Amino acid sequence: MDDQTRLELEAAAFRGLVAHLQKRSDVQNIDLMNLAGFCRNCLAKWYKAAANERDVALSMDEAKEVVYGMPYETYKAKHQEKATSEQLEKFADTSGHAVIEGLD
Repeated sequence: MDDQTRLELEAAAFRGLVAHLQKRSDVQNIDLMNLAGFCRNCLAKWYKAAANERDVALSMDEAKEVVYGMPYETYKAKHQEKATSEQLEKFADTSGHAVIEGLD
């Protein structure tokens, strides 16, 4: 596979994941973090880090809007529930959280 095709497939996979997560607003970020070690915010941070790496001007708020499909504050007000004590406890005990390099 040539580099351009690989790049296009990776971009399509990212867009598919983002679209899926936008449709599944019932799935809370803390649950994603507890199960997989990453969440929507991590995706936005990876997106922002990629922009930084390429000297593309992009704010964290703009990166979050790409992932959430709306301003982050709007998403939180519409979809984010208060984390339970059990969720917070599991989050604190999870060691496999995503490492994101290249942020401001």
